[in-house]
Amino acid sequence: MIKSGGSRSRRRPGRRRLTLLSPIVLTVVIAGLAYATPPSMAFSRLLPAAPAFAAAMWPVLPTVLLGTVCLFLMIGLGFVFPGLNTWWTSAGIVAVTVAAAYGSHVRLRRERTLFQVRLVADAAQQVVLSPMPRRCAGIDIESLYLAAAAEARIGGDFYEVVESRHGVRLLIGDVRGKGLPAVGSAAAIVNSFREAAYDEADLAAIARRLEASSTRYSAAFPPDDMMERFATVLLVEIPHEGTSVRVLNCGHPPPLLLKRKELLVLEPSAPSPLVDLADLIGDHYSVDTFDVTPGDLLLLYTDGVTEARNGTGDFFPLAAWMSRQSPDHPRQLLDALHRDLLRYSGGALDDDIAALGVRLPGPLEEPDGAR
Repeated sequence: MIKSGGSRSRRRPGRRRLTLLSPIVLTVVIAGLAYATPPSMAFSRLLPAAPAFAAAMWPVLPTVLLGTVCLFLMIGLGFVFPGLNTWWTSAGIVAVTVAAAYGSHVRLRRERTLFQVRLVADAAQQVVLSPMPRRCAGIDIESLYLAAAAEARIGGDFYEVVESRHGVRLLIGDVRGKGLPAVGSAAAIVNSFREAAYDEADLAAIARRLEASSTRYSAAFPPDDMMERFATVLLVEIPHEGTSVRVLNCGHPPPLLLKRKELLVLEPSAPSPLVDLADLIGDHYSVDTFDVTPGDLLLLYTDGVTEARNGTGDFFPLAAWMSRQSPDHPRQLLDALHRDLLRYSGGALDDDIAALGVRLPGPLEEPDGAR
């Protein structure tokens, strides 16, 4: 995520303190108006609003204390200005304070429950999105994950990288849906890849392992509609010699290969079945090989990138954007992608976004295992 500037970060605690003090400010304002204006204006009748407002942000005890202060203020105003219907307003303050205290209690209980749910969600997400190695066999790898909403920090986008004897193998994919069911499906696929990438000799065999794991998960936790449980997956293998890449695309957006003077869209020569749909359309997988040169930059991404829209509904022009970039370190590429996506969409992303930036070893670099 793009970090905020230091001055903005310093302002946030001050704004939060001001927000927390606003019930007190409201109480002082109402009491001041009630004292400074004619009794006929009866600003004192607004005092029950202060504890009601406090219940939205304060614990139970401070809310009750503020209600008590409002009660004593009302009684004091009654002595200064007879005929204010002091006892009726005081009864209203007591009733509102009791209701506000109960509301504060319910809010705090729900906040604690939500906090625990978010801890579980974050832990589940960590199972899927484990920390990525920033360098693997001489290859620079960087990752980007953006949730569609800050409070929805969990989704079905996933990625992984494994170094095997066959080369560096990368996975990126997107499970249809959101929330814990999507994360469960993603975890089944990612965990299967972590094992299969070490054992299997080719990408098609890995894809069949992913299909088997996803099918077993769907059988154990069946969705309401089987057509809702599928995933697009992209498998990439970079052999240790680094002169080519092999790609198996199961219905996923094609990766982009940025060279010094051109941009290539690595489209599959034949379609491969989406994960969890092979039983319906067959398990015929197509693996394509593309030539690469040292220093080339590879971008893997989910459809949340290309489906980001601007204010007029136009999709983000990823290929045109990528062609304007330079094949530098993938961290700079992903930072620029993050910044421009948020700028293009006005900060309103409609879908989760995952991306991997991969730079092949340069002319003076050697794979780590070759040393």
